[in-house]
Amino acid sequence: MAEYNTIGSVSGVRAAEIDAGLRAHMNKVYGTMSVGMLLTFAVAWAFGSNPELLSVLRDPATFRPNILGYIVMFAPLGMVFVFGAMINKMSAAAAQLFFYAFAAVMGLSISWIFAAFTGVSIATTFLVTSIAFAGLSLYGYTTKKDLSAMGTFLIMGVIGLIVASIVNMFIGSSAIHFAISVLGVLIFAGLTAYDTQKIKSEYVAHAAHSDQEWLGKAAIMGALNLYMDFINMFMFLLQFLGNRE
Repeated sequence: MAEYNTIGSVSGVRAAEIDAGLRAHMNKVYGTMSVGMLLTFAVAWAFGSNPELLSVLRDPATFRPNILGYIVMFAPLGMVFVFGAMINKMSAAAAQLFFYAFAAVMGLSISWIFAAFTGVSIATTFLVTSIAFAGLSLYGYTTKKDLSAMGTFLIMGVIGLIVASIVNMFIGSSAIHFAISVLGVLIFAGLTAYDTQKIKSEYVAHAAHSDQEWLGKAAIMGALNLYMDFINMFMFLLQFLGNRE
């Protein structure tokens, strides 16, 4: 892959200004992502640790999703598409509110993990995911290699995972489930580095315009992408590291 340096071609005071602005931008991305993550796990724990609330989404006897459970399961995916299509028409404040609403719905969709896995294994998997995410994101931010070429293949991989997961809901193959989990970890690990570099390069490309409204929405979209990378990597790792109740 080619050498990649988004700020190196800019020199002097302007480079220092862009670098300072980039740090502030990335802090906002990670901060927004972290708030969304806390909201997700708070909602997930509130529902997942309460059998009566969880029964609204899943059958208490078979633990399979009911109609509402399936709606909640696929709602985050639909919200991502809506967000991508509507963000240009939203204000930065509306986009941020939408992101937090998305994070809450995601919490409902993964709430079952608190009934299916031990709390210790969930905490351990979260810690492992956090360490891996931090390392991968740091690599994406600091590397001089252009990771854009791998983006198309990774996105195609995500589409393949979604299709395979839906198909396996009807087949119920443990081998396919294992393969999906392995590929899921690898794909979202790659996307973490790719998305971080993309957030950085997009900021540098638009920094000269000083469009604060665009920068605000870009930070929220960046937070959403990294949030999805983290959550998916966590859920796939939980299949390996989680201990069933």
